[in-house]
Amino acid sequence: MPQPASADASIDRSFAEPASLERRRAAAERRRLALDDRKRSFLRMVSHELRTPLNAVIGFSEILSQELYGPLGAPQYKEYAAIVHESGLKLLKLVNQIVELARLEGHVTDIELTRENLDEAFADVIHGLKAEIARRDVIVHVVGEGALPCALADRRGLRTMLTNLLQNAVTHSPAGGVVHVSAIRIGLEIEIAIRDQGPGVETAELPRLLRPFEQGGSALTRTTEGAGLGLPIVDLLSRAMGGQLKLSSSLGAGFLARLILQAG
Repeated sequence: MPQPASADASIDRSFAEPASLERRRAAAERRRLALDDRKRSFLRMVSHELRTPLNAVIGFSEILSQELYGPLGAPQYKEYAAIVHESGLKLLKLVNQIVELARLEGHVTDIELTRENLDEAFADVIHGLKAEIARRDVIVHVVGEGALPCALADRRGLRTMLTNLLQNAVTHSPAGGVVHVSAIRIGLEIEIAIRDQGPGVETAELPRLLRPFEQGGSALTRTTEGAGLGLPIVDLLSRAMGGQLKLSSSLGAGFLARLILQAG
């Protein structure tokens, strides 16, 4: 007759099963990390291969649209060159956003926190968006301009976040609308608020906006351009700086983005 399993064998199996599970988990984690590395390498390669021809397209189309070496002839040529130039800039922006997102998701950051003057940062960002603000006939009102507090942030990352948030507000504002910008110190933190007068989104939709390639509204009703990378990039950058991004909105009530950073 077969002998019953000994108590020692049962004990051995009880130790072996958790060890086997731990090995499987470790192997799965190694596969995930390897896949992430391959994805980031692929994105870096693609972005490099796209940037090189894009720079040529943007540069030469600008020369053509401005007729630097003489008239092109028919006026349509100048118009088409301007369209090519604008389209090239949009595509380059998308490539840069994808690279930034891959870098942040892979925790490959070169964040250097310094004391940043928010008046200077907003002045730089508003100047960079000047043409778009004018084209959309939007007013940007900075509350307390000239006396804004300082924040502890990465210089480039701060401007990237403010640009994405302000551009989002301007894009969704109606003609003649006002975008209100403020920055106040609350204890050891700085709260930067950017509020627009756009159509807003349903409150339940807000978490989705922090996922890459998501936008407010459905694909059928959406009227604005963009791949939906601006807010996820702000979210990841803010967390890399020890801060956070908070969104508030409801249909017909505009959109409010609050960026929380350490006080400088």
